[in-house]
Amino acid sequence: MKGIFSLLFIITPLFQFGQLQDQDFSPYTQNIPGTNVSIEMVPIPGGTFLMGSPETEFGRDDDEGPQHHVSVNPFWMGQYEVTWEQYDLFVEEDFQLVDPENRFEGDVISLPSPPILDALSLPSPPYMDPSSGMGKAGFPAVNMTHYAAVMYAKWLTAKTGHFYRLPTEAEWEYACRSGSKSAYHFGDDPIELNKYAWFYANSNQTYREVGTLNPNAYGLYDMLGNVAEWTMDQYYDDYYKQLEGEVADSPWFKPNQLYPRSVRGGSWRDDPEELRCANRRGSIERWKQRDPQLPKSLWWNTDASFVGFRLVRPKETPSVEEMENYWIKAIQEF
Repeated sequence: MKGIFSLLFIITPLFQFGQLQDQDFSPYTQNIPGTNVSIEMVPIPGGTFLMGSPETEFGRDDDEGPQHHVSVNPFWMGQYEVTWEQYDLFVEEDFQLVDPENRFEGDVISLPSPPILDALSLPSPPYMDPSSGMGKAGFPAVNMTHYAAVMYAKWLTAKTGHFYRLPTEAEWEYACRSGSKSAYHFGDDPIELNKYAWFYANSNQTYREVGTLNPNAYGLYDMLGNVAEWTMDQYYDDYYKQLEGEVADSPWFKPNQLYPRSVRGGSWRDDPEELRCANRRGSIERWKQRDPQLPKSLWWNTDASFVGFRLVRPKETPSVEEMENYWIKAIQEF
């Protein structure tokens, strides 16, 4: 029976938590234990950048400014958007995460339970084909809720012993820009988008296999287009007015309501101005429009085949308490 994981779970390779900060800050392949599936991670050096867009940028929206200097700490980021092969391991999980042969006396980490589901509940079956018939092998996973994306990261943390999460808006834009100050990470001319992004004009009305076009300067693929990507943040149209300090330090606007949550990057169905590095949008309830269930699914959208996600892992491993606090804040309104 497809069950619910224990509220207490063992990080099998728990010893890694004390060693991660000493690890070489290089690209690496994260193997998912018990499978032949892996995730490629790319190092993103920390730094300070000018977040947002200037008033003169073509297609600019009011929620992209005023520009503000922001600093972020170093982290690894998924080289590609999370694919169905990677996501379906979570969807189809049907065994207890705790391995009784790999217990460490006293090394049990307690994660808080969200209001409705146990700490590591598995996704319910989707009401409709979540891929919308656009393909699965090599394609980005889509139609998961923000909650589901957060819980996938939590599941992967438990599976691997490395702390994974969604990027903040600031981390996402910093990684997307990859040192650039232009509308797109490659410059200001949208004609060049065909080399880097799947969008309305070239996608043939479907998402495409990840990594089939050119990457940005950090080696990240599909940061613009293909599918838009969940971030950790509550969406605010006055985001920049709420930033504190001459240089905002690693800002995260913690969720305090179900809608809207922030999504970045534009998608296969969007026009060029919606693929700019600074472009922002918030989730809406209509992304569940065809879900007839009451209440509607916590796990699946029926009408967001243009939204997926990618993961980050901080270079500096947070404490267990900080990790627990992240899970509480990230899902508290579900």
